[in-house]
Amino acid sequence: MSTIIRRVLLAVPIVLVAWVGVMALVMRVSDAAPAAVVPMPSARLMAALPDEAAIVDHGRMSVTFANRPGLAADLYAAGARLVLPAGLRGCLPLSEEGRAGLNARDG
Repeated sequence: MSTIIRRVLLAVPIVLVAWVGVMALVMRVSDAAPAAVVPMPSARLMAALPDEAAIVDHGRMSVTFANRPGLAADLYAAGARLVLPAGLRGCLPLSEEGRAGLNARDG
């Protein structure tokens, strides 16, 4: 196997794990995301949800909550293994003009 292929095969999982870690950290320290997603929720988490947790979508593999201040900490305390931001349009905050352009494009 070529050295380049070996390096790429090693780098891809490292980049994916780092990306998930950064997203989890962003969710933990910021309430900027409109929603939070918990992948593979446990029965323990679902039984211990705080009263203020509003589920907006659910499936076999994830549960999505409407975000509020302190939601990530509450979900971790209830037993979530990972809480990620959901509902963001992109990585960078946009100006009002940028948001208007996106809304016009989305129709």
